[in-house]
Amino acid sequence: MGTTASTAQQTVSASTPFEGLQDGSTMDGRHSLSVHSFQTASLPNSKAKSIIPNKVAPVVITYNCKEEFQIHDELLKAHYTLGRLSDSTPEHYLVQGRYFLVRDVAEKTDVLGTQQSCGAPNFRQVRGGAPVFGMGQPSLLGFRRVLQKLQKDGHRACIIFCVREEPVLFLRAEEDFVPYTPRDKQSLHENLQGLGPGVQAERLELAMRKEIHDFAQLSENTYYVYHDTNDLRGEPHTVAVRGEDDVHVTEEVYKRPLFLWPTYRYHRLPLPEQGAPLEAQFDAFVSVLRETPSLLLLRDAHGPPPAFLFSCQTGVGRTNLGMVLGTLVLFHHSSTALRPESVPTKTKALAMEQLQVVQSFLHLVPQGRRMVEEVDRAIAACAELHDLKEVVLENQKELEGVRLESLAQGSGSQHGVRQRALWSLERYFYLILFNYYLHEQYPLAFALSFSRWLCAHPELYRLPMTLSSVEPVAPGDLIATGSLGVDDLISPDALSTVREMDVANFRRVPRMPIYGTAQPSAKALGSILAYLTDTRRKLRQVVWVSLREEAVLECDGHTHSLQWPGPPMAPHQLENLETQLKAHLSTPLPGAEGPRTRRFQTCLTMQEVFSQQRGACPGLTYHRIPVPDFCAPREEDFDRLLEALQAALAKDPGTGFVFSCLSGQGRTTTAMVVAVLVFWHIQGFPEVGEEELVSVPDAKFTKGEFEVVMKVVQLLPDGHRVKKEVDAALDTVSETMTPMHYHLREIIICTFRQAPGLWMETGQLRKGWCGLRGMKESSLETRGVVLYWPQLVFRREQPDR
Repeated sequence: MGTTASTAQQTVSASTPFEGLQDGSTMDGRHSLSVHSFQTASLPNSKAKSIIPNKVAPVVITYNCKEEFQIHDELLKAHYTLGRLSDSTPEHYLVQGRYFLVRDVAEKTDVLGTQQSCGAPNFRQVRGGAPVFGMGQPSLLGFRRVLQKLQKDGHRACIIFCVREEPVLFLRAEEDFVPYTPRDKQSLHENLQGLGPGVQAERLELAMRKEIHDFAQLSENTYYVYHDTNDLRGEPHTVAVRGEDDVHVTEEVYKRPLFLWPTYRYHRLPLPEQGAPLEAQFDAFVSVLRETPSLLLLRDAHGPPPAFLFSCQTGVGRTNLGMVLGTLVLFHHSSTALRPESVPTKTKALAMEQLQVVQSFLHLVPQGRRMVEEVDRAIAACAELHDLKEVVLENQKELEGVRLESLAQGSGSQHGVRQRALWSLERYFYLILFNYYLHEQYPLAFALSFSRWLCAHPELYRLPMTLSSVEPVAPGDLIATGSLGVDDLISPDALSTVREMDVANFRRVPRMPIYGTAQPSAKALGSILAYLTDTRRKLRQVVWVSLREEAVLECDGHTHSLQWPGPPMAPHQLENLETQLKAHLSTPLPGAEGPRTRRFQTCLTMQEVFSQQRGACPGLTYHRIPVPDFCAPREEDFDRLLEALQAALAKDPGTGFVFSCLSGQGRTTTAMVVAVLVFWHIQGFPEVGEEELVSVPDAKFTKGEFEVVMKVVQLLPDGHRVKKEVDAALDTVSETMTPMHYHLREIIICTFRQAPGLWMETGQLRKGWCGLRGMKESSLETRGVVLYWPQLVFRREQPDR
């Protein structure tokens, strides 16, 4: 039919643009995206069955196989995107329809001056002699010189990591291949980030190479690139591209020189430019370690460990992160690899008490301080160009400097500074977590991946939620950024107990000295204590547990609470904050004329309110156990509740317990159920009868047979009985709460009926919660389920305590 196309050519189906980047086929990824762009054109190939690439022109065959035609250069040009950086520069074709190719590494980025001597910018080794190296992006010949240096220095094996997540292309320059990166016109100094789900840099590089080759064919075998986007005089430069071999992708530049060096291996390990790596990226790094016998503590392992070489664009940020990871690994391989005295500390120690997330880690992990010190030593060993701890400190100082200004202008003015501070702190903290992982999994030859190990430590998963700046806590700023409100306005009295007890929603578990209430004032506290110690109840010991996680003060006879959008606080931190807030609110307001007035006439912290009542009730004990609202209690919350209950009951089995939160409903009910389970465990569980038949819609949900709950039941020994006991405790606590309509199982099913679509969405999210950082429950029914099933586990673990 007059075509020059060969029938042996690979056919490309007429599919949607970028399809070749989304599937797993390398061949599809190699075809030019420009070929796919024809599907959107008003051309005869709208009826195309297939398109056959051809050196002359693509051949289109229609669906009825009766028509065949070719698309020639002029038509190709019409469907490529043209662009220019300025009016003085020529117009040319753009990669992916929007990107310019810019020289990747400038001479000024080579701070250490190693480009000529070693072959790569900023080439260096960690202090202390560990075989861990870092460098900026080398050219092809430069990388060969780096390999020769490593061989000359006696490193028989080496693992090379390219930690770049953006695509990089290498264009021929005489005998060498020089790196270029695609840049957007609006951000010519920034690499491409966030390529999208399923898009890999390697496959994108292959597609871009094909495009550049096509562009060159349309421009007399040349393509335009830029060396200096700050000064466009003399720009752009032309590069000869006669075939695809004139353009290399990253894998070719690193792997081809290693072909005859079998003990040298290359891996692409994309790391983010800002913040900490994802769990999947840690897993990819661990997979490489698993494949290296000389790194594992095996009986038949022999020979020294391999050297590590990390490379990013400039050899600073991501390279430094990789070097710290490699240094930690070698530290665990041989304790002499990084002696403390061989690594001088470049920067003064951070004030660790200011980093709440680190303090929480030290509290949770028995040898946490040692692990933090090891990370600090590894960072110091790699700090020749980039000290991660120093970056954390500088970002926090900068944030503190703009804090007052941002309060006047709004939170937006400090968003960028705060984001950088959180990114640097997150990176530092995840290095600590990774070192903890090495302590447990390195002796086991990495039996668990990092992500699975982290799932086995749910208490660590919550710690990133406490990431915050080290800026000092100023009460005035907290009031300005938070919400100081009167509790009376948001605590409805559903049980009508204010008239008798001066407090909302006061109630008792039938036949048990367990009580619940909303937040009491000093007057209400006196009424409740008088009620509990009268001649009828005769309680000599009363333990009061406040479950509020927000700061609470009593001002002029009314309780006020501060809702602050910050991380959760420990009990002593909350009480210290309340003391600071009291001092701030007690300070007279400055006035231009006349006497200075106070905000409140009286102001008391919760500690002071309860201390005033000890004269009338000597047996009163007060505990502050902050529990988050609208979600499950944390592991440490269960521990604190259990310790308070056991200590009081060991002293006096007749002790009464009062739990309070803001409204006396959610957190209070949860704590009351925990107390009932503890009492039953000590005194014996009541007989739990058979379940009654329930003939209502969604009956299984009414009985608490949610999918996640039933999975826990199947895992626990005697799980069905455990669930019955928890359900009995819920029913017992809820007997006197009918006017409040607050029964945990009923709340779950009622909310489910109100938003079934949202339930399905959040249900899918919950399945992957272990792989997501800091994911918060986004609907009430999800919170209810999460509140419900930890109590099963709590009940099951009681005999072991």
